[in-house]
Amino acid sequence: MATGRNTQLTKQVGEYLVACELARRGFLAATFSGNVPEFDLIVTNGNGVSLPVQVKTSNSGTWQFSIDRFVDITMKGDRQIMGKKKPLAVPNLICVFVIAGKQYGDDQFFVLAWSEVQELAIAHYKSVLAAHGGVRPKKPESLHCALYLKELEGYRDNWGLVEELLA
Repeated sequence: MATGRNTQLTKQVGEYLVACELARRGFLAATFSGNVPEFDLIVTNGNGVSLPVQVKTSNSGTWQFSIDRFVDITMKGDRQIMGKKKPLAVPNLICVFVIAGKQYGDDQFFVLAWSEVQELAIAHYKSVLAAHGGVRPKKPESLHCALYLKELEGYRDNWGLVEELLA
């Protein structure tokens, strides 16, 4: 079971792995150690063009969210109704999902726009609700949502997105 300390270490490892990978690609990256609500680091090219980056790190290939971060949810009895997509707080935010490997070099990176994360989370959640008639099976009011490795495979090592946005 993950402890608070282990969770913090995992988050920190992920942020530094992403900063290191960006530096290897010729960018400057500054981390904020969890002190900025919407992003974890800023990446900058040699001309001063910057981009905020959210890092989500897992040891297992599953990342947890609350779906109400992405879409309005209302309850009708035990049934959840998905409403309008929420506007993005940081429109040009990039997200890097990290699987932190046990050893150096075993790490995996999945790079996509936060708007794509929103779409994936909504699609996943919609399919879960559809499979259960709109009622979460164990806890109807739960807003827990997860993204899995198989949903992110198409974004593996998609560092070209960062390069394109910082060109």
